[in-house]
Amino acid sequence: MTYTLIYPQSYIKRAAVFAKKHPDLLKQYEKILQLLELNPLHPSLRLHPLSGKLHGLHSVAITSLYRITLELIIHEQNIILVNVGTHEDGY
Repeated sequence: MTYTLIYPQSYIKRAAVFAKKHPDLLKQYEKILQLLELNPLHPSLRLHPLSGKLHGLHSVAITSLYRITLELIIHEQNIILVNVGTHEDGY
């Protein structure tokens, strides 16, 4: 079963900034997006729900410092990407 990644315009802008700042992480970033499409519950993604002001969103790890925050709507097989950046930027 595959999932659909939804890229809102706000995410596309953030992803472009992320890619420009971190060209060394692009392959790993793309691999994470591909894995999200195939299996968002894969253990290597370290998917976890967020709390506080980001309650209702989830996060996956690109590296130990960089995260992608997302809205995960599994029952409809949609994953809406929200933000990409450092742990501190996202939270």
